[in-house]
Amino acid sequence: MATNTTEKKMWEEMGPFSQREVLKTRGPVLLGKIMLVLLLVFVVGLFLPWRQTIPGRGNVTALRPEDRPQTVQNQIGGRIEHWAVREGEHVDKGDTILVISETSQSYFDPQLPLRLQEQLRAKEGSEGAAAQKMAATVAQMDALRAGLTIKLNSARNKVRQAENNVQIDSADLVAVQRFFDIAKSRLTRYEAGYEKGLFSLTDIESRRLKLQEDNAKVISQQNKLNNSVQSLRNAQIELDNIKAEYDQSVAKAQSELSSALSSKVSAQGEISKLRNEISNNDIRRGLYVVRAPQAGFVVKTLKAGIGENIKEGESIATLQPDAPLVAAEIYVDAMDVPLILNNSDVRLQFEGWPSVQFSGWPSVAVGTFAGKVSVIDLVSSENGKYRLLVRPTNPVPEKDQPWPKQLRQGSGVYGRVILESVPLWYEIWRLLNGFPPSLKAEPAVQVGARY
Repeated sequence: MATNTTEKKMWEEMGPFSQREVLKTRGPVLLGKIMLVLLLVFVVGLFLPWRQTIPGRGNVTALRPEDRPQTVQNQIGGRIEHWAVREGEHVDKGDTILVISETSQSYFDPQLPLRLQEQLRAKEGSEGAAAQKMAATVAQMDALRAGLTIKLNSARNKVRQAENNVQIDSADLVAVQRFFDIAKSRLTRYEAGYEKGLFSLTDIESRRLKLQEDNAKVISQQNKLNNSVQSLRNAQIELDNIKAEYDQSVAKAQSELSSALSSKVSAQGEISKLRNEISNNDIRRGLYVVRAPQAGFVVKTLKAGIGENIKEGESIATLQPDAPLVAAEIYVDAMDVPLILNNSDVRLQFEGWPSVQFSGWPSVAVGTFAGKVSVIDLVSSENGKYRLLVRPTNPVPEKDQPWPKQLRQGSGVYGRVILESVPLWYEIWRLLNGFPPSLKAEPAVQVGARY
């Protein structure tokens, strides 16, 4: 008992010091166990599956160009007379947005259509007159041809008649010349017989007179032949003159016909120009009312007031079309573009909708929406990144929700393109080395976009 009492007193004296020594011994052991458990958790976590993603930021837009906000423009210049809509108001296709009045001096005349119609009728009358002149000229040319035929026949008859007279006179000249030669021979024989005393002086003188008469006949017949030849030449000259006069008359008529044809063609050109001007004037009067190109909402008017002048082709309002096919327009780095395929899955976060996104485990994300890549640009944008158009997908029941109907074009969106699953240790190693995400299957060449 004494021994136990002594030991008890000794422990009581050493109590605080021993307790501190025991705590110091248990602390490192507990810390070592905790570190060992954490190490095991870390090692096991390194082999957990990690879903690789490609991040991108952008805005909400429309998949089709005709669904995106557009500006409404006036085709002609004018002065604002009346606004038919207010900002935020819904319009159908063809509804009046703005009414303008004319500011061009060429269209001030309220009777301009009537004036143009009068000018058109005058030009049509000029065309008719030119056509009548052409018909008259053609009839004149036909008459000239008929008259030429008659004159040519008459002239040719005169030429043939003159030719016959020349032949007759030539034959008569030959006959008279023979009579003259015979008379000359007889005179020579009579003179020889007179010297021999066979003929008297009276016979010689009678033959000499006969020779003179025959010589006179020869000279007369030669003159007559010369006159016949001259008549033939005159007839031929007259025939040539008839042809020349006809050619001159035909050339003059042809010139008048060409002039009439030119007048007709010029009148037809003026008529076509006037008809075009009338048509343009009718169309221009219809453009005084600016109408909605399609159904939608007037987002903002770009011009204000009454009486303000606007130029041709100037934007007057912004129109948001009805029921657009909403899409997400996100931009990704050029290094990641080869890994993205058409129809690649995308998880989206829209501004204004609370969400919790887990980069490596998209299946457990909350408040995100599903989509698929529809368009991959073939060239980079101004910021050096490539644009992706992401379309909505049919939501899986009890897993995904449809895109919110309250989305507005232009609002921000953050998306992640879903790639392959890799171990967590590989993802850490890839990020430390700055490598791009991996891809098992080689992507096909992106040829173009399809809606």
